[in-house]
Amino acid sequence: MFMKDFKYLAAFSIPLFAFIGMSLKGYWVWATPLFAFVCIPILELIFPVDTDNFSEEEVDSRLKRQLFDWLLYLNLPVVFSLLIYGLFIVTHLSIETYEFVGLIFSTGIVLGVNGINVAHELGHRQATNERFIGKALLLPSFYMHFFIEHNYGHHLHAATPEDPATARYNQSVYSFWITSTVRQYFSAWRIQQKLLKNNNERFLSVKNDMLWYTVLQISYLITVFLIFGKTGFVFALVSGVVGFILLETVNYIEHYGLLRLQTKSGRYERVREMHSWNSNHVIGRIVLYELTRHSDHHYKSSKKYQILDCHDESPQMPYGYPTSMVLAMLPPLWFKIMNKRVPSEMIIRQ
Repeated sequence: MFMKDFKYLAAFSIPLFAFIGMSLKGYWVWATPLFAFVCIPILELIFPVDTDNFSEEEVDSRLKRQLFDWLLYLNLPVVFSLLIYGLFIVTHLSIETYEFVGLIFSTGIVLGVNGINVAHELGHRQATNERFIGKALLLPSFYMHFFIEHNYGHHLHAATPEDPATARYNQSVYSFWITSTVRQYFSAWRIQQKLLKNNNERFLSVKNDMLWYTVLQISYLITVFLIFGKTGFVFALVSGVVGFILLETVNYIEHYGLLRLQTKSGRYERVREMHSWNSNHVIGRIVLYELTRHSDHHYKSSKKYQILDCHDESPQMPYGYPTSMVLAMLPPLWFKIMNKRVPSEMIIRQ
């Protein structure tokens, strides 16, 4: 059983392909996008789904093994090493435009999958050092506000019109990129102001995390510009944008078209397993650290990724998350496949 835990090393396959592409250059720089959005979807179609859950004994055992945590921590040096390597290549070596663009997408995918996705998992932890690593992984994608909005906003409002990260029925992913990105940022500021007010703190306070995030992210870009020049600045900026667009694409498929019922008092029913799209496709589960078992994550956000369960009442995606992200890029096809899977009572209310 212990050896099977090492399957999550496959989550480093995307950084590995990025490193290979960066080292070989040429058309190899496109190996990461090809692997992430062609090879992985094909593998998802080949491998069967796995709906098994762990017994109580297995859960206790997996929670005691620190391997699962260190597999997350390792992403910090991996992500930043690849980012610095990419910056060195685009500023110190002679490369073609197609190579520059390919390197941006490769780096951006790493920032999204091994950066933001891992940051999401660590952001739910209570240990200060784990939260620090999570926030650091959000830095190069300019999404540090995600820590506040996701934990204090999204998990409270998921599957409601108040949630920026819940895609409406028949909303395209391209529209969602804009609405979710903008609304989440301003939502994070509102949450921060409320937290400051509740603690009798002023705007210019050391406890204003949003202010710190802004300073840190601007400082990061200034540092990149001073060390790597304008080319490095553009590379870092656009790679970060690719990273958070990747996140928003995942957000899009996680709750697409799902809404919670309102009670007579006007409050929404509590978040249940039916308010997130679940996927048991094994490849996506491993590469994304079980993010695809999103229904159980929202049902109990404190659960670590290695013990997330599958619930029969959760709406099931016909494909894994990586494959679904590709489908989302083709709205007519996405609507044709997914709209009929959205519960009818949820469609009426949208």
